[in-house]
Amino acid sequence: MKNKLLANFALFLTALIWGVSFVAQREGMEHIGPFTFNMVRSFLGALSLLPVILWVKLSKPDTRTKKRKRYQHINLARAGVGCGLALFTAMSIQQYCMQYVTAGKAGFISALYIIFVPIIAVLQGHKLEKRIVFSVILAVIGLYFLCYTPGGGFNVYDLLVLVAAFFYGVHILVVNFYSNKVNAVKACCLQFVVVGILSAVLTLLFENPTAASIIDCKTSLLYAGILTCGVAYTLQIFGQKNTLPVIASIIFSLESVFAVLGGAVILGETMLPKEILGCVFMIAAVILSNLKPERS
Repeated sequence: MKNKLLANFALFLTALIWGVSFVAQREGMEHIGPFTFNMVRSFLGALSLLPVILWVKLSKPDTRTKKRKRYQHINLARAGVGCGLALFTAMSIQQYCMQYVTAGKAGFISALYIIFVPIIAVLQGHKLEKRIVFSVILAVIGLYFLCYTPGGGFNVYDLLVLVAAFFYGVHILVVNFYSNKVNAVKACCLQFVVVGILSAVLTLLFENPTAASIIDCKTSLLYAGILTCGVAYTLQIFGQKNTLPVIASIIFSLESVFAVLGGAVILGETMLPKEILGCVFMIAAVILSNLKPERS
């Protein structure tokens, strides 16, 4: 019971940090490109975890056998690369779209990964319940109200954020698969090394950042790097060790609420009545899709 409460609290903190990170991402985009932002924050996240990894290594003697070490190293590599690839794809698309989508809207659309989690599970052979079908319908209706603009239809960037949400769903499932097989801090550090390297490639190809422009958004980068990457994603891996993916998804859905609050309080963004209605539909969808009781 204690482990479960700690896990849920860790996931709640994760949702809070993620939600507010939309504000940091928007502000950072005023100075540097999306791929540069992801590159710097990913490497900052990885670097922030190195002291923790070193402290654990020095404070706890390693009593594992060579065979056990090899097995865990293989799992760690797979977890880092798998999580890193899924997260890189999601973060790159989302960060690029943050130039054209408000922080609140991006937060709500990104929350649709909670719909994709059960859908991907169905593709893996699990039965699709009626409540999941109804949740998808509610989410589509909510997305319509949230994203539709008179005469313009759906914004292509809204749809791209939806693609990012899909890969965030993939990331959640990959984390769930490896959460009990690897060290959370090491896995998180490795995944951001992967994200940082891949983002660096895109930065070299499409952007031309300067040291001055990076320094100009140091506050946003430090928040996104140390808190969002280093702390929140480590809490995610830790929390999912003792919580079912479906329960974790419910808690993660609070990310969208914090994104809207952060956008309104910090950035001064406002939402139209139809957008608020869309948010209501989407909240109903993401919660309804995950109301299945947890089983032992």
